[in-house]
Amino acid sequence: MLYERGIYLQPINYPTVPRGTERLRITATPYHDDVLIDQLVEALTDVWRRVALPLEGCVIDAAE
Repeated sequence: MLYERGIYLQPINYPTVPRGTERLRITATPYHDDVLIDQLVEALTDVWRRVALPLEGCVIDAAE
């Protein structure tokens, strides 16, 4: 996402979290306006689809 969209996300991997429950740490600041948040949602949705992850039940799914 950093090279394609200029968005940096911090991964949270094992051993911080159990295997299979890896996550992304997303930190919004007061400088992240609605336009930037919408771009993040679009970028995450694109990646989810490209790697064939399920969107059902995700917060991202509600944005569509």
